[in-house]
Amino acid sequence: MSQGLIPATILTGFLGSGKTTLLKRVLTEAHGQKIAVIENEFGEEDIDTSILMVESKEQIIQMNNGCVCCTIREDLRSTLADLAEKRRKGELDFERIVIETTGLADPGPVAQTFFMDDEIAESYLLDSILTLVDAVHAEGQLDTRQEARRQIGFADQIFISKADLVNADAVHELTHRIKHMNPRAPVQTAHFGEVELSKVFDLRGFNLNAKLEIDPDFLKAEDDHHDHDHDHEHGHGHHDDHDHDHHDHEHGEHCDHPHHHHHDDDVKSFVFKAEKPFNPAKLEDFLGAIVQVYGPKMLRYKGVLYMKGTDKKVIFQGVHQLMGSDLGPKWMPGEKKLSKLVFIGIDLPKDILMQGLEGCLV
Repeated sequence: MSQGLIPATILTGFLGSGKTTLLKRVLTEAHGQKIAVIENEFGEEDIDTSILMVESKEQIIQMNNGCVCCTIREDLRSTLADLAEKRRKGELDFERIVIETTGLADPGPVAQTFFMDDEIAESYLLDSILTLVDAVHAEGQLDTRQEARRQIGFADQIFISKADLVNADAVHELTHRIKHMNPRAPVQTAHFGEVELSKVFDLRGFNLNAKLEIDPDFLKAEDDHHDHDHDHEHGHGHHDDHDHDHHDHEHGEHCDHPHHHHHDDDVKSFVFKAEKPFNPAKLEDFLGAIVQVYGPKMLRYKGVLYMKGTDKKVIFQGVHQLMGSDLGPKWMPGEKKLSKLVFIGIDLPKDILMQGLEGCLV
């Protein structure tokens, strides 16, 4: 009997950001779900053995609430394959997995494992990448460590921990900075790992054919003219991406807003919008070429496309060099057809990408 795909969540963040606190809470909370945890690191932050029951000589440990814990000594692929096989044979019982990466890890290769390997893709569904950011140390970490900036760029959901230890302005500045790097991930504060499970699991950050409603900022076809009054605090309903409304101008001439923050991080995002449909062959060639050249610097990219030749939305996304697309729902009668793509990456050549995409329109 097929058990369906096992949802997988990648949890990332710098040392001390509270990943283990969040994980413990998720594992010990009485939500009735059996979770397998793969720890990709050994550190002083290891899951406290008092909540584990060591049952075997293997590295797989059954927890007293039925969860499973396992530490990787070999590559992730074989660990995932091993867990899925034990589950199929009925030796282990779990409904989902959480992979906790090391503080310095780039989540990209971890995410790619779920797409590149057929055996893994047939067993697991990558649900989302969660990134924890430590409010106390974030400024310094983001200034000095590209890995910290990359972790933000990859995220589907961002939690700021230890927000109670800094003032509200600092949290606001940090949120603003994060939104510049990644406008598509919701940001919220997490007090001692207390977050609703609905913000942790089943976010569908990677399901191509899923509704992309989880990107409220990025996919609502909002009227962008209110962006000019961004000195008011808008909460986070919109994302102060200072460039993202210049497509309303005919030839994309720049309308620069004064930046009200002092960071020029190398991880940045930009949005491309177009009302004309894409020529599918041209777009495929162009994106293929871009990914060949800039793939390692492309963290996440995602979009809903208006394509010539289909009455359905085309939903597309990628991580590094891996790109996929899928037919989504039909355009509704009266719905304004519009392509909207967001790119998050390290020093991506915005002009080349924008002009190239423009050149793929019908």
